[in-house]
Amino acid sequence: MKDGVLREEAQERVREIGHADIVVGIPSYNNAGTIGHVVETVRMGLARYYPLAKSVIVNADGASTDGTPDLAAPAAAGGTADAPGRPGIRAISTPYQGIPGKGSAVRTILELACDVGASACAVVDADLRSITPEWVGLLIGPVTDSGFDYVAPLYRRHKYDGTITNSVIYPLTRALYGKCVRQPIGGDFGFSGRLARFYLSKRDVWESSVARFGIDVWVTTTAIAEGFRVCQSFLGSKIHDFKDPGVHLATMLYQVVGAAFDLMETYAGVWKRACRSESVQTFGVVRETPIEPVAVNVPGMMERFRLGAQELADLWETILGREIVSFLKKLASLGEKDFFLPDDLWTEIIYRSAVSAHRKVINKEHLLKSLATLYIGRTASFVIETRRDDAAAVEEKIERLCLAFEEKKPFLVKSWEQDKEVSPCTT
Repeated sequence: MKDGVLREEAQERVREIGHADIVVGIPSYNNAGTIGHVVETVRMGLARYYPLAKSVIVNADGASTDGTPDLAAPAAAGGTADAPGRPGIRAISTPYQGIPGKGSAVRTILELACDVGASACAVVDADLRSITPEWVGLLIGPVTDSGFDYVAPLYRRHKYDGTITNSVIYPLTRALYGKCVRQPIGGDFGFSGRLARFYLSKRDVWESSVARFGIDVWVTTTAIAEGFRVCQSFLGSKIHDFKDPGVHLATMLYQVVGAAFDLMETYAGVWKRACRSESVQTFGVVRETPIEPVAVNVPGMMERFRLGAQELADLWETILGREIVSFLKKLASLGEKDFFLPDDLWTEIIYRSAVSAHRKVINKEHLLKSLATLYIGRTASFVIETRRDDAAAVEEKIERLCLAFEEKKPFLVKSWEQDKEVSPCTT
């Protein structure tokens, strides 16, 4: 393939393999504690569900310093010997090239999948502790058996895990593109060879922010907006290396939301026409599964929000307007008992931020970093509001937020198309 990113040793392995039916990729970076379990589980899943297929497991590593690739290769090697009527499972572990980040690893997996002519592919994260062999069948099966091009994951997660998904990306992508894909940045997904070739053809994307954390929202949005057949599969619990939303996720939000805003530019003609959302077909049995508790530091998040209200108020006013910033300043002065950022206001904050990015009102980096502080405030409010709620009640509140995004979408469309300052949404 032209402009290839596979290293020479990986290219040699591809030549040895020739054709393969299925490719499962595992991007990694310093995942020595979990990579062996993930690779071994993928190998078991391929052997169980696709014994007659020729399969390849690809570990695309980001220059780990903890021996991750050395642990990945032996785990994949078990049971790879050919047997009569069983083509076997091959394994490749290779460093990826390009901008450091998961997107560059996915590009390596895509190129290898295209080079071997795979008809079905999947990507799973290397830090998973809850992956089972069934995940392989659930991510690949809708492609091989039902003709879908993209399979999004559907997980059961702790109510405070996935806060970027729950508060921003799920409601935003659902309102924009009209598909109820519950985990648009889930990290684990399946796709057809046809879609893999399409992804790989978008050469400019791989030198952008997508090559970092933006890859997950990009693959989901692109599949939906380009009209590929999209579904989701229930995988059970997602238990992985947890990141505190008040400590670790500001950078990730900057990159993920930045990619989502960029995609709004690319697909403006698509999302402006989508009027209301619709469900997508779900595979697997949705059921209760065990989850691990998640601790969050509400006082710490509230303090970061208070500091932001002091230091970023002028910047916020440029993006959001005086009335909203007045509310945010008052909110920052309140104690935990009264700290509440309502859905309709949060929706307007996201939409006004998207419009400001579109109009280039301020430097995009500054805009997104200021939005990260607002996100921390929204997360603190959500945690306080849902402390006593069970999973079903929390899901109802996320659904309510999604409806707010859909109801206020006319404000977004109108604002996007205007060159002058817009009035607050009144829908």
